[in-house]
Amino acid sequence: MINVTNLFKSFGAVKAVQDVSFAAPDGLITGLLGPNGAGKSTTMRLIAGALESESGSAKIDGFDTRTQRLEAQQRLGVLTDSHGLYPRLTARENVRYFGQLHGLGGAELEGRIDTLVKLLDMGDIANRRTEGFSTGEQVKVAIARALVHQPQNVMLDEPTAGLDVMSTRAMRGVIRQLRDEGRCILFTSHVMQEVAMLCDNIVIIAGGRVAAQGSPDELRQRTGQENLEDAFVSIIGSKEGLI
Repeated sequence: MINVTNLFKSFGAVKAVQDVSFAAPDGLITGLLGPNGAGKSTTMRLIAGALESESGSAKIDGFDTRTQRLEAQQRLGVLTDSHGLYPRLTARENVRYFGQLHGLGGAELEGRIDTLVKLLDMGDIANRRTEGFSTGEQVKVAIARALVHQPQNVMLDEPTAGLDVMSTRAMRGVIRQLRDEGRCILFTSHVMQEVAMLCDNIVIIAGGRVAAQGSPDELRQRTGQENLEDAFVSIIGSKEGLI
């Protein structure tokens, strides 16, 4: 479970994240939404321990990402918008390297890699160098790398961006499977249809603050809108100066 409490982070005069609080429970998919520049990426970096907040806290299964960073990061798998693959390594070698960074090795690690290759349909690319991979192929490797240590909590930043129709459908299936395994899933997407299909809970951030949160149905009812996209626009548009 991911718990965020009163997070605050500024960059000079810019208050990127202001008093942000929400929870992403196990066994559910929580969507973190907002317009560009709203503070989503900064919030995710704070949760991952890549940035340090000025106040407030982010906890992964009860471990504080500032004071217990290593323990928190061991329980978190992250797909960033920059996949950062090592181009001279094969897909399998990229995943193996990250497994070794988490202290895995031997038959256990190889077994986990084999399972992920099958889960993500990577059989045809597993032993190819990642240099020249398509966007969809890069995403598969990056997700396998994020999952190799079997984290209870998974953060996915735009996991279907740049994917074709079939790869997008497969990725959504993987996300649902992770949820059905009881894991905590926190992800961002600009595709409202995808958010409506996948998310159990939604947290909308605008201007560095939480503008609204609830289930898709609750947000539609609260705004009186029939679809989630209109509800989203209504929520962020009602905040003066946010768009």
